[in-house]
Amino acid sequence: MLNFENNKNNLFSLVKNEDLFNLLKKKLNKNKLLKKFDLSNNCDYQKIIKNHKYDLIINSDTKNNISKNFSHKKINKDYNSFAFTTFINHNSCKNNFATQIFTKNGPLAFLPYSKNQTSVVFSLINNNFFLRSDIEKLIREYNNYYKINSFSKFEKFKLSFSFARNYYNNNILFFGDNIHKVHPLAGQGFNMIIRDIKILENIIDQKLTLGLPLDKSIFKDFESKTKHLNFLFSSGIDIIHEFFKFENKIGNKYSEELIKYLGKNKLFNKYMPNIADKGLLF
Repeated sequence: MLNFENNKNNLFSLVKNEDLFNLLKKKLNKNKLLKKFDLSNNCDYQKIIKNHKYDLIINSDTKNNISKNFSHKKINKDYNSFAFTTFINHNSCKNNFATQIFTKNGPLAFLPYSKNQTSVVFSLINNNFFLRSDIEKLIREYNNYYKINSFSKFEKFKLSFSFARNYYNNNILFFGDNIHKVHPLAGQGFNMIIRDIKILENIIDQKLTLGLPLDKSIFKDFESKTKHLNFLFSSGIDIIHEFFKFENKIGNKYSEELIKYLGKNKLFNKYMPNIADKGLLF
């Protein structure tokens, strides 16, 4: 019902997490300015933090001791849902559009990866127990475009909303999922992190250009530039999720009429891709 078209530019890109991670790891290993060392679970994090050798620490790991000890002030919400992701292997086709279907079991997204592969994200409400065979059956049921040959490995992760009340603590900046985690229905979690990286990079570049030291004032500037916008953006995604969840419960179809109306609205179609790409700063 919503068809965003742009003949001059790609509207979105899809990247395999594993491929991106391996690419970044390869480039970092080749960088002679960087020194790599492993932090085990038994590592003395207090010593690392207090060691004046490290002026700034950027922590994007949500499970290490730094996060557990210093990043606990958050707004948290459990969706009681799980997301299942996989790739469907199908006959070759002109695979150049994304589809999202709001089913009674939760939102189902088909995201094109190549002519014969499509990524699938199915966010299922945790009220029911689903076997892999059940999920495959539902995907086939709602699929009306691809001739599916097989499914790749399924991955499962719990869905929740979280937003950090504080982005930094002294010389530690919390980053990525450590400061905001959103429902995947809008496909905006990684986009938000990319925007954060760009803003942080610009702040660091400005400091270097002015000959100023790279100290924790960078983190303060980053928080003041991004926190309020990220909160509005994250909350907006949460409201969309709650709207569709409530509609499923009462069995109404207000969303269908609303989406049809928005699909014909030129102003909406003009600005929504910019918001998805650039956030609320576009």
